[in-house]
Amino acid sequence: MKPLSLLNSHAKDLEKIMAGKVMWNRPLAHHTTLRVGGPAEAVVTADNAVELAQLLSWLRVNDIPCHIIGNGSNILVPDQGLAGVVVILGKGLATIDIVEAKEEQVLVQAGAGCRVGPLISFCAEQGISGLEFMVGIPGTIGGAIAMNAGCWGREIGDVLYAVTVLNPAGELVSRPRADLNLSYRQWGGSKDTVIIGGIFALTKADPKKIRAACREYCRRRKEKQPSQMASAGSFFKNPPGRAAGRLIEEAGLKGRRVGGAMVSPQHANFIVNTGTATAADILALMKLVQKAVYDRSGIMLEPEVHILSNNRGA
Repeated sequence: MKPLSLLNSHAKDLEKIMAGKVMWNRPLAHHTTLRVGGPAEAVVTADNAVELAQLLSWLRVNDIPCHIIGNGSNILVPDQGLAGVVVILGKGLATIDIVEAKEEQVLVQAGAGCRVGPLISFCAEQGISGLEFMVGIPGTIGGAIAMNAGCWGREIGDVLYAVTVLNPAGELVSRPRADLNLSYRQWGGSKDTVIIGGIFALTKADPKKIRAACREYCRRRKEKQPSQMASAGSFFKNPPGRAAGRLIEEAGLKGRRVGGAMVSPQHANFIVNTGTATAADILALMKLVQKAVYDRSGIMLEPEVHILSNNRGA
């Protein structure tokens, strides 16, 4: 399909920069775990930091909107789609390496495009412990760092040693954990920097014990969270001292539907796509949940899922 209006005058240049890697008018439902979302004007895959820096510089110079979506596991794309370019991080930004191994501590480096699952599998094979609690999280390492992802009372920031970022000047900069402003579901970095990878301070352990811990976390996740329908994971942030899922359940909203979107009967903090949901259905259900919980408890739930804006004005 031909490019849409925003990129019409720049299409040839984009094709030249990202030779053979541009998908025009690509439905983003194919790239998000909620399986909703209209088309992006262009979806491209950046395979290394140099290529990504060149692309981002070109996009800034030409004032073209850009979204880096990783595995699309924590975002909601509007039905109208997104103007500009959506960037997926390729294999060259998904590498895993052992940086340093001492008697007990092991420093493991993972690219931002690396998915959480393969990193945990690598660590288990190497007898490296510390990330087992992340089992089952479908996102990439870049996304996990950006939102300081966590579960079971732990966060990825607990084991983060340093982050490599691409700054607006196109330079790769390493920032130690002490320089980051990590907080609940935030890493504290500025919006004009892009996470390229992270180094994690982990420990040596018996691979059998690591695999046993992973199996237990998998069992707990399957028991407590929906896995048969598309979702973005936990939809709302937990308010201080409270659990969003419990507040939603207490408001009697388990199983509540709007169109094809439903509050999971298994875990109330999951909004699932039953198969026919639109982004509008999910947004409407989100607002219904927020109002019901606020009316009952006086607490306004804040989405954990990033709701991307439609820049087309449609």
